[in-house]
Amino acid sequence: MFDLGTASVLIGAMLVLVMLGVHIAIALGITSAVGIYMVTGRVAVVQAMLASTATEALRDFTFAVIPLFMLMGEFIGKSGAITDVYRSINRGLRRIPARLAVATILGNAVFSFVTGVSIASAAAFSRISFPEMKAFGYHKGFALGAVAGSSCLGMLIPPSVLMIVWGILTERSIGQLFLAGVLPGLLMMSLFVIYVVVMAIAWPDLVGEGAKPSPAGAQASDAVPARLDVDDAPRSPLDVALSVFGIIIIVSGVLGGIWLGLFTPTEGAGAGAFIALLLAFAKGMRGRAMVDAIFSVGRTSAPILLLLLAAALYSRTLAMTGITNAVQDFILSTGLSAFMVLGCMVIVWFVLGMVIDSISIMLLTVPIFEPLAVSLGFDPIAFAIVGILAIEAGLLTPPFGLLVYTVKVAIADDSVTIPQIFASSAPYWLMMLIGMSMIAVFPEIATFLPALIF
Repeated sequence: MFDLGTASVLIGAMLVLVMLGVHIAIALGITSAVGIYMVTGRVAVVQAMLASTATEALRDFTFAVIPLFMLMGEFIGKSGAITDVYRSINRGLRRIPARLAVATILGNAVFSFVTGVSIASAAAFSRISFPEMKAFGYHKGFALGAVAGSSCLGMLIPPSVLMIVWGILTERSIGQLFLAGVLPGLLMMSLFVIYVVVMAIAWPDLVGEGAKPSPAGAQASDAVPARLDVDDAPRSPLDVALSVFGIIIIVSGVLGGIWLGLFTPTEGAGAGAFIALLLAFAKGMRGRAMVDAIFSVGRTSAPILLLLLAAALYSRTLAMTGITNAVQDFILSTGLSAFMVLGCMVIVWFVLGMVIDSISIMLLTVPIFEPLAVSLGFDPIAFAIVGILAIEAGLLTPPFGLLVYTVKVAIADDSVTIPQIFASSAPYWLMMLIGMSMIAVFPEIATFLPALIF
């Protein structure tokens, strides 16, 4: 039965605590405890629910998939394999306009297959590709827009941390969600590539191709500086081949095994982490660096797991108050079409994306939005991809888009301003909106591959 008073306290207290800067996990825990007490009136029930929820979470091997996939990405990233792959892609695109920007997008797609974290992609490629695009005379805003925009692929192309969290929250198959993200990920990657190529053809100055030769007698300082191709740096062919084939083996083995049902996502993550460890060792990574990588994953994944525990408790509290069913009944009684309701959800995700991180957004909204979307007739797998795209787009939305600030901090270049990066990222935000609309209208884009396997 719906308890309006308790539901109002739950939602109101949550919003107040978040706006006051209280950590989202603590805010979820406090409001859940208060809500359970208001419903039952017994402290013992609060303690019992907290204990049972924590016990179930700790015993669930599904939760281990997050740190294991993170560890896989950390080993690969710190081994230098991603830089080798980026350079290889760059060499293969010599005749394509804006090849460095295209290589950044394709490199981000590859990095997404091994890390699944957009913030990590943004930080990595700000350091890998931006210096090289700057050396080639790229417009700084255009270059950083490509880095920030394509970093969003990290949460769409599997293994995505957001997909894992979504699957845990909604009890959907993580393997299906991984498979559902492939075609939408390729779609977004293609839109990004088309955009940068068209821009390079229309405005060559953006990619350093419009500079005119210095006139005779001009001072040397006025001349266009000679640019060294980054590919001219000495590289061992064996080292590069090891990186490329190592990543191919990890991606095809782990994701292929999950999709074919040879092992669970958790087992696949464990196998991927072990193979990535072998690759890192072969690339010269040794004891101290490996320990640092493990501790880095621990510092990153522990708060996420704590968030999931608090979110599970919050979801149970919402169920006890009947708020989920009440919201569904209210929305359905308004007479709004399914797409109008979806549009309202997307707006909420955009707004929340300005101020809090992706996982926190999911914890707050998915337990309410997902059942509502299913009741409106949306396919749950396609809706998950739309939701993840919307949440990621929120990370590019001014004034507090977290991906933009990540890029700004990573480049340490005072000549580039935050508004400039936001403006250059806007076309990617628009393309993500187009991608969301296409998947909402044609859910087969997301459901085609899962239907073939599952």
